[in-house]
Amino acid sequence: MLDEMIGHHVVVDLSSQFVCLGTLRRADVLHLELEDADLHDLRDTRTTRENYVAAALATGIKRNRKRVLLARTEVVAVARADDVVAD
Repeated sequence: MLDEMIGHHVVVDLSSQFVCLGTLRRADVLHLELEDADLHDLRDTRTTRENYVAAALATGIKRNRKRVLLARTEVVAVARADDVVAD
């Protein structure tokens, strides 16, 4: 199923206070690799995870990482950006 998301913008919810948005390039048993990613620490803002993601998708992903590897053990959910509901 992740293979279908390769090359698409995705939102990755992590078990910690982080959320990551970017282009999924690769997925293996240990990691997800995203390019042009926004790795955001929710402790740095007063907004909720849902509001941050909705705002980031509405205004465009503001990359702060050219490439990031996310440990699959920390991943709670992966969704295509197009599938995120902002209502």
